[in-house]
Amino acid sequence: MARLAIASAAVALLVLLAAASAEASPAWSDYAGAFDKSLQFFEAQRSGKLPADRTVHWRGDSALTDGFSQGVDLVGGYYDAGDHVKFGFPMAYAVTMLSWGVLEFEKEMVAANSLNRALDAIRWGTNYFIKAHTEPNTLWVQVGDGDSDHLCWERAEDMSTPRTASKIDASRPGSEVAAETAAALAAAAKVFRHYDSMYADLLLMHAKQIFTFADTFRGRYDDSLQCAKKFYPSASGYQDELLWGAAWLYEATGDEDYLDYVARNAEAFGGTGWAVREFSWDNKYAGVQVLLSKVLLAGGGDGDYADTLKQFRAKAEFFMCACIQKNGGNNVRTTPGGLLYVADWNNMQYVSSSVFLLTVYADYLAESGDKLKCPDAEVAPAEIVAFARSQVDYVLGKNPLSMSYMVGHGDKFPTHVHHRGASIPSVYAVNDTVGCMEGFDAYYNSKGADPNVLVGALVGGPDGHDGFVDDRCNYQRAEPTLAAAAPMCGVFARLAASPAAAGNSPGYQPPPGSLHIGGAPLEFVHAVTNSWEHNGVDHYRHTVTAKNTCGHPITYLKLRIEGLTGPIYGVSATHDKEMYGFPSWVTRLDAGEKLTIVYIQEGGPAAKIAVAEYKTG
Repeated sequence: MARLAIASAAVALLVLLAAASAEASPAWSDYAGAFDKSLQFFEAQRSGKLPADRTVHWRGDSALTDGFSQGVDLVGGYYDAGDHVKFGFPMAYAVTMLSWGVLEFEKEMVAANSLNRALDAIRWGTNYFIKAHTEPNTLWVQVGDGDSDHLCWERAEDMSTPRTASKIDASRPGSEVAAETAAALAAAAKVFRHYDSMYADLLLMHAKQIFTFADTFRGRYDDSLQCAKKFYPSASGYQDELLWGAAWLYEATGDEDYLDYVARNAEAFGGTGWAVREFSWDNKYAGVQVLLSKVLLAGGGDGDYADTLKQFRAKAEFFMCACIQKNGGNNVRTTPGGLLYVADWNNMQYVSSSVFLLTVYADYLAESGDKLKCPDAEVAPAEIVAFARSQVDYVLGKNPLSMSYMVGHGDKFPTHVHHRGASIPSVYAVNDTVGCMEGFDAYYNSKGADPNVLVGALVGGPDGHDGFVDDRCNYQRAEPTLAAAAPMCGVFARLAASPAAAGNSPGYQPPPGSLHIGGAPLEFVHAVTNSWEHNGVDHYRHTVTAKNTCGHPITYLKLRIEGLTGPIYGVSATHDKEMYGFPSWVTRLDAGEKLTIVYIQEGGPAAKIAVAEYKTG
């Protein structure tokens, strides 16, 4: 029987190896699949009356009376993240970035057979912005109350929280959100110019009016709207958005009045003064600098604006050099695994936006035959793309945890996403209304995996040490956003069109001897191997095998073992409570080898074992 079991195991192993060799590429280099999934996420975030041909079937119609109490139709648009507020500022930014992706990578999207879906994602947003622009100097910029919404955990289809709508106008200006909305409409107008010229004209008309409104009645939108201050405050002010909106109107129209506006205000508004290391829904400076560098690199630098455009390019290249770690030490921070790390809260949005700018700027340089000149080196466009690819590969699973931070992509991804709709069974599965508090009790605090897979969502991502806890309560790292997803769509399409280079980025390589905080280098298999009763108490012997699956020898290990009620063998206790290391007879665990741990438990559940720290080398 033993020989038969060994033979069967060998056959199974051969089958697994054959299946693995048949894989065309690892999941982290399936950029076409990631592109398809990212568009599915935008479908899952839709508010309003959903189309019959949707691919996300667990979602239903919702918020069908938005704006009605204010006498305006605000049905539609996108929910921002894991909640059900429609925040106009980040929504407009997401639509701008979706449009920019189409403009730069249209051919690649056609090749992926997903251009029409990308256009639909843009149109879903722009249709809403047209509705929201009810008068030349009036723009509705938020639907829903963030405070009350965040006190409820319910499906969008069951929504019971107030759907208060807020607007900006001449007496309550909001230049950031108005100028960003103008940018979104202008960028979309250029996208639709060859597909639906009448629609493009309509978008451009609204874009021009809204930009004039933003510029004429200047003011911070979070000063006018207290409801925005707590959730999406404008730290960078509105000057960057005014430059951004004008730059996009120039891109969409070719009207030099807009380029003149940018040039005249470049210094006063900080466009040629701010050297930044982030690009986001709030801070547009790097985006403006890259977009205007395109004008210069495309041969538009000979006129009156040449000097100003060169200053924009210099600041754009500061951003590029800082991202690729060649900026004379003044670089963007990275995790030990190599991921750009800008902020603790939803860092993935900064990775996504940075990768987009790196990719498009590399293409601008390649088209002009130029190179990036950094303090530390001169960098060819292909090297910039390779760095961008390494970031994308990390996001999709080539990282210390082998975790894809895109939900539904690969074999290992977050299954406890901070998202109401994903965590509660669909209205088509559970037709009864799930109440506000019931949602918290039954689903938010549930340890069970999401019943609805939020395919294509980019969660906030790992911490600064490459650690990630897949916990629905971990909203800083487990919540997806429109702002994170939108820039990456175009990049996925761009990388999918380069199959010869797929998987060739250096990506994450565990440095010898480096200390990893948290992670999953071991695969644990638990079994109860004996039981008995003593003095009326049930005792169980648990045998745990821990297999090294990280592909490298483990030379140092610290395990956290919680809930232990009896003796333990096969590991050595440390001075730290609940922490254990290798036993004295083990100094390393080679790839594929197993460590056996035995412990006695006096009734109750099994102990919890997890890796706290480890070294490879």
